[in-house]
Amino acid sequence: MRKYIIKSDTPRASIINYREVLNDEQRAVVMAGGGPLLVIAGAGSGKTRTVTYRVARLIELGISPSRILLVTFTNRAAREMLGRVESLVKTDIRRVWGGTFHSIANRMLRRHASSLGYESNFTILDSEDSKDLIDSCIEEAAIDTRARRFPKGEVLREMFSYATNTDTPLEQIITGKHPHFEPLTAQIRRVDQLYQSRKLERNSMDYDDLLINWKRLMQEKPDVAAIYQDQFQHVLVDEYQDTNTLQADIVDLVAAKHRNLMVVGDDAQSIFGWRGANFANIFQFKDRYPDAPALQARNQLSIIA
Repeated sequence: MRKYIIKSDTPRASIINYREVLNDEQRAVVMAGGGPLLVIAGAGSGKTRTVTYRVARLIELGISPSRILLVTFTNRAAREMLGRVESLVKTDIRRVWGGTFHSIANRMLRRHASSLGYESNFTILDSEDSKDLIDSCIEEAAIDTRARRFPKGEVLREMFSYATNTDTPLEQIITGKHPHFEPLTAQIRRVDQLYQSRKLERNSMDYDDLLINWKRLMQEKPDVAAIYQDQFQHVLVDEYQDTNTLQADIVDLVAAKHRNLMVVGDDAQSIFGWRGANFANIFQFKDRYPDAPALQARNQLSIIA
């Protein structure tokens, strides 16, 4: 005997008294309709609480958990938020895709890596692994590091990473941030080319590859892109001020079909500038979504819906 369970897509009766647990500004965000939504949330504004209740509200409205993507800057934050959501809605929400950009990219790439020339069991290089491989590429390129001071593997790793995350040509990074290495640009480019080739040969990706390959899936593989653009009816991104150019592009690509994108951030606080975080992504949100009308809320939460 087979057992089938038919689930309704109709909204569930609300079991949360939003008026009792949220202030006016928080409730305006939680109860907002679809479309792009930018939330400027300063310290002490209850940002995490607001995002949590927003996810709970979507589920109460009948949105399947599997159609919600929640991107945070630590996996722990995602677990805590979703654990709270589950306690609020009293239902299993394990199918929500929640986690960091890198963890979600890894999950997608395990399914689709073959379309980019990798095997699904690719290994992930940590920063030390990356440095060691770059050092070996310097040797392979037969660069005499004693004849002229050549950047060490760690410095090159940071250069390559910054160029990737800011979508900036490597030559421009060298000129702007490491001008003393400008005469070595051709050799640095050669090492970078070797590094990219050796990673692919070894079926390995570094952390930046997880993001760039996620973006490649969305741009170069329309059949794959269509799967996730259709699946994720709602996309929520926490700490948007700490996203870099690459991450902001990925978010736009994933949310392209339904355009139900909520990003939350504090334009006065960004802690990842060293890796290319661009707080201007907050101010450029209206450029990316020009159809989003503006709404100014009181106190510490500002909303652009």
